[in-house]
Formats: sequence, structure tokens, C-alpha cells
Amino acid sequence: MSIEIVQNLVIEALKIALLISAPMLLTALVVGIIISLFQAVTQIQEMTLTFIPKILATFLALMLTLPWMIQTLVDYFENLLRSIPTLIE
Repeated sequence: MSIEIVQNLVIEALKIALLISAPMLLTALVVGIIISLFQAVTQIQEMTLTFIPKILATFLALMLTLPWMIQTLVDYFENLLRSIPTLIE
């Protein structure tokens, strides 16, 4: 197995990891920005005001995208397992 093949496998795994984590991270980012703007406008500096909505929004994003995440991982691992005989050569 050459270095290029290993690099391609690692790059593909990192792409899948970023793709799968993106919905939750982007949701937390958007909710955090909205809450920060709300706090700046109203001058309310309560820590739970930022923490609880982010957790709820992230959980909702996880529940909505979980079937897609599972299918993406299954497809990736199926392709990886199918390519093992060609990788060994």
C-alpha cells in the first residue's frame, strides 16, 4: 500500500467526518450568533440563555439529520470494505 493511497483514505475519512458534523456545528453557530445579538440588544448577560438554546437546537439538528448521517457512514464503510482487495495489492 503506497503513501498516496493512505493519504487518500485519510482525506476521505476527514471529509466524511466534517460533512457529518457540519449540521450540528452550523446550527450551534447560527443559534449562538442570534443569541449573542439578542443579548447585545437587550443587555441581558445570562449564561443559561446561551447554553440551553444551543443544546436544544443542536439536539434538534441531530435528530433531523441522523438518518442521513447513518446512511452516509454506511455508504462510506461499504465502499471502504469493497476496496480492501484492491488496496492490499
